Amino acid sequence: MPANLSPEYKSAQEAYRRAREPSDKLECLREMLRTIPKHKGTEHLQADIKTRIKALTEELSGPKKGAQRTGPALVVRREGAGQVALLGPPNSGKSCLHARLTGSHATVGTYPFATHVPLPGMLAYEDIQFQLLDLPSVSSEVMEPWLPNALQTADAALLVVDLGDPACLEHVDALITNLEAKKISLVAPEQETKPAATGDELIDPFHLRLPTLLMVNKADQIGPDPTAELDTFRQLSGVRFPALIVSAETGQGLDPLGPLLFRALQVVRVYTKVPGHAAAAERPFTLRGRSTVKDVALLIHRGRAEALKFARLWGSGSFDGQQVSGDHAVQDKDIVELHW
Repeated sequence: MPANLSPEYKSAQEAYRRAREPSDKLECLREMLRTIPKHKGTEHLQADIKTRIKALTEELSGPKKGAQRTGPALVVRREGAGQVALLGPPNSGKSCLHARLTGSHATVGTYPFATHVPLPGMLAYEDIQFQLLDLPSVSSEVMEPWLPNALQTADAALLVVDLGDPACLEHVDALITNLEAKKISLVAPEQETKPAATGDELIDPFHLRLPTLLMVNKADQIGPDPTAELDTFRQLSGVRFPALIVSAETGQGLDPLGPLLFRALQVVRVYTKVPGHAAAAERPFTLRGRSTVKDVALLIHRGRAEALKFARLWGSGSFDGQQVSGDHAVQDKDIVELHW
């Protein structure tokens, strides 16, 4: 049955995919439910939207009075230029890598499943930071039931592996398979981060596709030719993510990670200024590729964004101080002066 999707629904679905804050996601879900065609072919999606509206409403309303937390927080609030989840098999060195990159106090053990709760930390890159989220290991036998929920706020993933582990291939296959069963796909960053759709095809807006980098850890222990080991792993596993060969123990190979994340997430830094004053050059707002001046206005003052009259732009415009509309696309390191 044709989905007969309206432009309003498609717009709300795209807005949901790009939304960062739970309140924004809730607003988009309500608009999706209002505008989705009501027929048998969309019944499952309607039910899924209603379930997510209920869950987000409860999350935003806070814990019930007198309720006690019975487990770890399932969702870590996104901070910085993007949230990047660390995934991997047991003893791959995820927590050691997290501690090296962020200075966190992650539990580092020589035994499997040392990480029990989501642990955030910040990785500095130039004048921005990425939030790295250490998560419990996944094997062919074990995956925390709450882990897929914890990934819903992530913008990307680092798949950490130890090629010296005889069970590495089995564990990586299990990790990818288990996540796919929960509608979470690890994809190469250059792939589109939403399911492809043609014509009036109904796509699943809740199938999460995480741009992923492969972190081949323990390079100091792999042997004389880590690249050959990586090539063999690629051939046997079919994993084709961009890879870094690193050592969390020594810091080897970690310098390119910041630039790689910057490109993978298509980060755009925008600096703002008040008329007659210099730009706030040390505190950029961060957006994604294809963002506009209006998106900047929404970050600064959501309630006044619709009242934006025009902006002046320094950087990617044809001349400094060029007057542009809210639909004008912003580029990395643009300076924007908003006029309400």
